[in-house]
Amino acid sequence: MAIATINPATGETLKTFEPLNDAEIAAKLDLANQTFEKYRQTSFSERSHWLQKAADILEQDKAEFAKLMTLEMGKPFKAAIAEVEKCAVVCRYYAEHAPGFLADVSVKTDASHSFVRYHPMGAILAVMPWNFPFWQVFRFAAPALMAGNVGLLKHASNVPQCALAIEDIIQRAGFPEGAFQTLLIGAAKVADLMADDRVKAATLTGSEPAGASLAVAAGKQIKKTVLELGGSDPFIVLESADLETAVVTATTARMLNNGQSCIAAKRFIVAEAIADKFEKLLLEKFEALKVGDPMQPDTDLGPLATPGILQDLDQQVQNAISSGGKVLTGGHPLSDRPGNFYPPTIIIGIPPEASIAKEEFFGPVALLFRVPDIDAAIKLANDSPFGLGASAWTTNNQESDRLVEEIEAGAVFINSMVKSDPRLPFGGIKRSGYGRELSIQGIHEFVNLKTVWVK
Repeated sequence: MAIATINPATGETLKTFEPLNDAEIAAKLDLANQTFEKYRQTSFSERSHWLQKAADILEQDKAEFAKLMTLEMGKPFKAAIAEVEKCAVVCRYYAEHAPGFLADVSVKTDASHSFVRYHPMGAILAVMPWNFPFWQVFRFAAPALMAGNVGLLKHASNVPQCALAIEDIIQRAGFPEGAFQTLLIGAAKVADLMADDRVKAATLTGSEPAGASLAVAAGKQIKKTVLELGGSDPFIVLESADLETAVVTATTARMLNNGQSCIAAKRFIVAEAIADKFEKLLLEKFEALKVGDPMQPDTDLGPLATPGILQDLDQQVQNAISSGGKVLTGGHPLSDRPGNFYPPTIIIGIPPEASIAKEEFFGPVALLFRVPDIDAAIKLANDSPFGLGASAWTTNNQESDRLVEEIEAGAVFINSMVKSDPRLPFGGIKRSGYGRELSIQGIHEFVNLKTVWVK
């Protein structure tokens, strides 16, 4: 795949980049290794100061960075602004909390003094996706840098300018040269990086096949990985739910990032007693959304990131129809304009046992299922190879307790949309991956937990 900026709203190639050659990659790995030996000795106060400065730069130049995201992958500009602001939040969060998260932990034993100390590991490779081109990177970089690690970013090939901008932000903030470097390379180079002794561990956010490939490469070298992969998140609405609020949230949760989010609500599982009303209201909301130029403030839905994603999504929709599904709205690419536009789409009537019902739809397509009761809702929600997040709507406390306890997912949100928050761990189970990002758990993923015993 070419490393290039191709505007998904127009199809125009704006800028191309030459991938790094082997000698250039080796030089960057050497720099990372050399920088780590010095950087690991810096104090928390120094790292915190630099990270706060990075947050300042993000906030000051947020319009510039947001425009870059919209240009490269098509998210609405207003959503891109919010993404940059969230990156500043995660920087400030770890600048403030990392010293406490990584403080020695005393443990009473028969030693004079025994404790756990956290040491950085070295150069961590981050293989990151295009759908949240700033947020995905900063939620890795902030804890990794505060822990004393150095970062190597292999970003998606369709967001190279975002990748270079992030490296520039971190350098401008004052971090030492080599503390965070962008590698403009293709996916085929990742296995070689994992085989290099200078790379100590890796994190990947992306597709299930990409995660499996990285895990195999890392496993051969016995190196730690964190994987955040796909999701087919259920959005359960039971009879007691606040229906109006649920429908508004359902629309937002499905259309987040033009429908291209691993934690977007994708399977809407609705109690039969309220299903007719929910379906009618959701249809009204979907048909009221404005599809168009993502730079315009009144646009609700921009283009999909690449022509390939558009084609794959449309093929899934056609497969859903051939499996028995019925399209209520949308259901085909928009051919009246250039770019990768797909309209808000609702499909009902897909047999739950059909293989297409278990796939992840990475675009603005909602699959709507009807169930008789909470037992059937939980069973259907769990009938998925994925387990990232789940949103469930009820005003009944007993139902709420059951949903929290029985849904198989890394996160369950009751009466709210699934989202990531720096204060809470984020990640999935089953084929959605393993390990956690964010909160204290996230910063502990890439450190050596050293047991110390003094007598």
